[in-house]
This record gives sequence, C-alpha cells and structure tokens, in this order.
Amino acid sequence: MNKELLLDIRKWAKEELEICANFWLKNGIDRVNGGVYTCLDRKGRVYSTDKSVWMQGRCGWTFARMCNQYGNRKEWLEASKSCLDFLENHCINHEAGDRLYFTVTADGKPLRQRRYYFSESFYIIANIEYYGATGDKVCLERARKYYDMLYALNNGLMKDPTGLGSKTITETRSGRALADPMIFLNTTAIMRKFDPENKEKYDKYSAECANDIIKYHYKPDLKCTLETVAPDGTPMLDFTAGRVVNPGHDIECSWFLIEEAEYTNNAEMLEAAKGVYECALAGGWDNEFGGILMFIDCLGNPPEAYEHDMKLWWPHNELMIASLMLYRNTGNEKHLETFERTREYCMQVFSDREYGEWYGYLRRDGIPTEPSTKGSTFKGPFHVPRCLMAIDEIISSMVD
Repeated sequence: MNKELLLDIRKWAKEELEICANFWLKNGIDRVNGGVYTCLDRKGRVYSTDKSVWMQGRCGWTFARMCNQYGNRKEWLEASKSCLDFLENHCINHEAGDRLYFTVTADGKPLRQRRYYFSESFYIIANIEYYGATGDKVCLERARKYYDMLYALNNGLMKDPTGLGSKTITETRSGRALADPMIFLNTTAIMRKFDPENKEKYDKYSAECANDIIKYHYKPDLKCTLETVAPDGTPMLDFTAGRVVNPGHDIECSWFLIEEAEYTNNAEMLEAAKGVYECALAGGWDNEFGGILMFIDCLGNPPEAYEHDMKLWWPHNELMIASLMLYRNTGNEKHLETFERTREYCMQVFSDREYGEWYGYLRRDGIPTEPSTKGSTFKGPFHVPRCLMAIDEIISSMVD
C-alpha cells in the first residue's frame, strides 16, 4: 500500500470538497424562497430559476452528510434545512397521494410531475441524513413514511396515485428497469445507518434489491449489465432500448453492491459486483480520448441517444468510488491505477479551480460544451461531493 499517495489523494479530495461546497453555498442557495438553484453557469450565475426537486433532496442530503462526516457547521445545516423546508412546503403533490413533483418554479409553484419515483428517493435520504445530524424526529418519520411508499410503488403493491402509468403500453411491452432496485438499494443502506430499529426490514429489502440486480440485469455472457430487461430477465435485443448499457450507472451500481456485500459478508455478491464493475469499465472507457462514454449498445450497434459519446461528470465520480473500494477490498494495485487514471482525467478536464466546482458536460474529446455549465436540472451538489467524501472516508479507513 502506497500510504504517501493515499494521503496525497485524501488531501486533494478535502480541498476539492471545500471548493465545491463553497461554490454552491455562495451561488446556489436561494436566500429569498429557500431551497437551491442548480442551473448555474461556469462562474455561478443562475441561468434558469426553475428548480429541480431531485436536487432539493440531493442538496439536503449532501450538506447533512457533510455534517455527519465532519461535524456540524451552521452554514451546512442551514443549507440542508432550507432544502428540506422547500421540499415540504412546495414540492409535495397532496392531490396525488403525496407524490413529489419533478420541477417547480423559483417560489415553488408546480411545473412537472413525472412517473418515476426518484424525487421521493432523494426526499427520503435528505430527511434521514438530516435526522442523523440533528436528531429531528419529524424528519425520521417523514423518511420512514416515504420509504414504505417507495417500496410499495416499486413492487406494485399500490397504484401510482399520479395516474401516469407506465412509460410504454404494457400490453405491448413491459420490462424491468435497473434504476429501480439500484436506487432503492442505496436508499435502504442510508436508512439502515440511521434507523437501526427497523434493521430487519432494511436487511430484507436490500437483499431483494441486490438479488434483482444480479439475477435479472447482470449479463456476464453479454459482458454488460442491461438497463432494461424483460420481466423474467431475458435480454430484449431486437430493439435499441433493450440493448442500452449505461456504464456510469453500472459502476455506481457496482459500489452499491460492494457496500452491501461487505455489510453482509457475502462473497458471492462481491464477485458479482466485481463483474458488474469490470464489464462496465471494459465497455465504457474511451481508449482514444479517455474517460467514460455515456451510453453504449451491448451488441456494438449505433446508440440512439444523441449524447452517447459525451463525457459527463458523474460516471467518473462513481468510477473513483468503486475503484477505490475495490482497492481497499482486494489490495489489487490495478484498482488503484484505475482510480489514479480517472482522477488525473477529472483534474484535467472536469475540475475548475478558477471558478470552483466541476464542469458537467464535455464533448467526447474532453472539451466543455459551450456555453459551459456547472449545474442543471440534473447536476447539482451531489455526485461530486459524495465522491469526494467517499474518497476521504475510504482512505481514512485504510491509513488511520
């Protein structure tokens, strides 16, 4: 183990985290209406006042997590609570069974409702993490209520109160989406950390999620993990949507599985997690320009998504987490080499030390799209700080 290198990496991660957090505290927090703006340009100027509900939850989680990892700071707690209060006051659709919206205006008027349940997922983790930092029982009960709702929605135990239904006509085609068990697995891990009273339930549900990912979506014979499969897990290879591989998703999924395998001491799950990771890295790394491609087709056909060959920030965050976890778990130097290759790429093309934070969207050759952006409806204070906190935590467990 190269302790000197690991300490240098940890120092870098802490510096980047401070820069990233300060960028959002300075430019993103809405001091008038509450919550956070995430559509920010390179210098931090707000270019759209519409608010992402995902990002209210994700930002609320991030700053509460920073408190739990580093100790409470007034500005972090205030930012987290501002997002939680905005969610509570403006982002819940009480006429649709308390489902959350997807986007709202600056002052919280509803704009868009989506069928997906990820707004609820991020609402849950924000509330439970804030409970961990403050002991606020109201947040604990909110998290518990929505966790049970989310489980019921994911497993068809209740009808979606929005009435939006499936994205496709189910009589013609139905399937399983990797994102559902994947995100719920991570949500469950965070709930279990702060709500040990319900550990038995969380252990049961996390096992179900991990099993569904490995049984239905991981396809070692195709050397990939598929985003969408038939209800019984059969690959649907005759059309584009059935062949989609999102390497960043798969790498993120792999470290969720590694975390669960380590928690349960499940060697078989750990091997499957390594397989998910190795397939995604082999298929997704761009050997010509470096970095992780956004989408690939599992059979090598042309991907349908326009952005398929772009380089986005978050897959690289997930790759650094997963590779470092595997290095800690196995001691295999190849994982540290992958981590360092990815970190160097990120320092070169994503990190902006002049104005702070990371670019979100690059062309395949690593040049930021113009006009460049630090945030959007889908990018805010989440993947970058989560990655940097994880790096610090993993390295600390190895060297301290």
